[in-house]
Amino acid sequence: MNIDFNKNGNNLVPAIIQDATTKNVLMLGYMNEEAYLKTVKTNKVTFFSRTKNRLWTKGEESGHFLNVVSLKNDCDNDTLLIQVNPVGPTCHTGSDTCWNEPNAQNFGFLSTLENVITSRKNNGDTAHSYVASLFEKGINKIAQKVGEEAVETIIEAKDSNKELFLNESADLLFHFLILLQAKGFLLTDIVKILEERHT
Repeated sequence: MNIDFNKNGNNLVPAIIQDATTKNVLMLGYMNEEAYLKTVKTNKVTFFSRTKNRLWTKGEESGHFLNVVSLKNDCDNDTLLIQVNPVGPTCHTGSDTCWNEPNAQNFGFLSTLENVITSRKNNGDTAHSYVASLFEKGINKIAQKVGEEAVETIIEAKDSNKELFLNESADLLFHFLILLQAKGFLLTDIVKILEERHT
């Protein structure tokens, strides 16, 4: 890998640390060539600490190491993206990230929708919330709705109307997310099983 450690005039390049699973950015540090070579050799992220003026392996005191999964150089050869499997929190404050955010897996809008379902479930306003009313009716009704939506999706799959097929698919996924929560699970639980099957 051709890294230009001299580009910034201080023999350091920024190293963006990203969780290999959640894809969240955990922290930013700096590496000189020696820190980079030690990182490659040990598979544990090592920075050059500007305050300590020495090499510093993240976790050397706390045990919260950043185990390297992959290293990438950017198009200008002066910034590293390092994907890691973190051991414990990354920030010295005890937070998952140096931005004080949880390092939770995010599935974009599906995670937003999952949060809405949780809120409606906990709020219990059955007069104004379809989701809350489903939870009040219980697991049998929720499971029945998933079955109905699955059948409707299959029927539309055999037809040629793409819009109807996509709408029924959306209904199926929506009700499946409700069923998951009714059983005490989240999308992350399903993804974990799929990942285990993939390896």
